[in-house]
Order: sequence, then C-alpha cells, then structure tokens
Amino acid sequence: MKIREVLDALERFAPLPLQEGYDNAGLQLGLTETEVSGVLLCLDVTEETVAEAVANDCNLIVSHHPLLFHGLKCISDRNYVQRTVMKALQNNIAVISMHTNMDNARGGVNFKMAEKLGLSDVHFMESKIVDGVECGSGVVGTLPEPMQAEQFLKFVKHTFAAPCIKSNAYLQRPVSKVALCGGSGAFLVDDAVRFGADAFITGEMGYHEMFGYEQQIQLAVIGHYNSEQYTKEIFNNIIGKECPRVRTVLSEINTDPAIYL
Repeated sequence: MKIREVLDALERFAPLPLQEGYDNAGLQLGLTETEVSGVLLCLDVTEETVAEAVANDCNLIVSHHPLLFHGLKCISDRNYVQRTVMKALQNNIAVISMHTNMDNARGGVNFKMAEKLGLSDVHFMESKIVDGVECGSGVVGTLPEPMQAEQFLKFVKHTFAAPCIKSNAYLQRPVSKVALCGGSGAFLVDDAVRFGADAFITGEMGYHEMFGYEQQIQLAVIGHYNSEQYTKEIFNNIIGKECPRVRTVLSEINTDPAIYL
C-alpha cells in the first residue's frame, strides 16, 4: 500500500478541518505515492524516533504532535526540529501528524483516555459539527464504582504510569463522574464543573489556573506526555482496520522532555 492510503485512512477518522486554527496536522514531509515498508507510531518525532524507524525498516512515521509546528526558514543542524527533518529526508522517511484533529475527534485521544479508565457513558462535554462531523474538546464519563479522592488519584497515577500527579485538596465526596482532556486542558475546567463532574484530568495546568476549585472538583494533572501516550494505540487500530497489509511498530521511546526527581 502507498503512504497516501494510510494518510487517507487517518484523515477519514480525524478529518483535518477538526484541527484548531493554530495547528499544523496532516502530512509533514515525504512523498505520498511511495510504497509503505512499515509505519512507526509515536507521540513526538525526534532524531531518536527517526533512528527507531530506520532500525525497524519503517519509511513512514505517524505522530500525534506535529514535527513542523512553526514554519522553517532554513534546514540545518541549528535545533532538533531541523536536524530531525534532515535525518528523515536523508532516510526517505515520510511523516504524518494527527494532532488537535485527533484530540477533537470522536474515538480520539480523550476517548482513549476514558477507555483506559474504564469510564462508561462517555460523551463530549460540548460538541459541535464541523464539515458534517461531530467533534469536541473534552469528554465526560462515569467510573464503574465511586472512589474516594485519594484512591481515585492513585488509580489515575497507575493507569497513566505518571511519575507524579499534581492535584488540589482532596475532594470530600466520592468521585464518580469524570471529565478529562489530554494535553493542555485547563481551559475546560469550568465546563467540567458546569457538567457536574467530580474530577477533571488533564496533562497540564498552571499554578494560577488551579485556584478557586476547592471542594468543587478534584483536579488531577498527570503530565502532557502521560495524558497522550496511548494515542499511538488509536493509530494502530485505524491502520490495522483500514490498511491491514501495512506493518506497524509502536515506538518504545519515551519522548517526555521532563524528568521528575
């Protein structure tokens, strides 16, 4: 199969019009009429993941975060993005990124997070229609059984293999209804409160953004990488279903730039 067919399958699941205006999802580099030798699935494209693709005889990388997020005025060895582009081109590797379109799609990043937590009745907090497709920024669902706040936070930490969790004071009522948004989802906390969620999980939240929610909602900030790490499983399922002859490899590299001591 050709790279174009893999690209088409991914974009049928998460059409590019679903991405946010600031984003740059879709084909990043490479020739789409090339036959696919294998696909490396990852969160971030770095020099190390390109080397991993080469080692696994993959001429296509599918990532969540775009390699080319900002425009390039030159391609040299000045920074890791330019070096990664050079390394990919030197090895004839194409790159496709499915970013906020995959965040906003039904069955996308947030639905995968909910699946990992075993949530039921999962739905968008607020949905909209874009080009005839329903989409939304965050989801809400219900735990199989209510949990006390400390138990819930430990469960979330374990589920997402988070080195640590940043939270506000323990909620003094059981956690049952959970809202979540992968990546940087602080903008949805008020919506989560309005939808009656007992807890809100996201990857990033600033210091000042956490004020004012004591005993309204349990906040659980698990790290950007940890919140989106299972996105490659979504890619794997899409390609396995739509392009069954294409070999896929799930990256084993943890690209989280943060170290927790």
